[in-house]
Amino acid sequence: MSDISRSFQMIGDVPVVTAPAEIDAATADQLRMVLLRAAADGHATVVVDMTGTKFCDSAGLGVLIRTHKRALEGGGELRLVIPADGAVFRVLTLTEVYRFIPRFDSLQEALLQRPQP
Repeated sequence: MSDISRSFQMIGDVPVVTAPAEIDAATADQLRMVLLRAAADGHATVVVDMTGTKFCDSAGLGVLIRTHKRALEGGGELRLVIPADGAVFRVLTLTEVYRFIPRFDSLQEALLQRPQP
């Protein structure tokens, strides 16, 4: 199991979580815990850097969707950093998750820009 507990950092006033290389049933709960910690203390918007993620199954997608819903309820959002040529981009395209969770090509873009409707 990947140890992602140290993958959380603050960049400016935005929590950023670096996702593991594989998000599956073995790592999804650990990712969920890190995302909950990142959203603590009133941080409604959280960025998940998935540029190094090579695999994401339904357990991982479920964590991302639930986290985004919680963020929306708090007036924020979950922002995913997934380059269009990244391995996980195809999964988001096939499941159409990209339609309601904002996706950015780079971490800098996710931190600086608001997603377009």
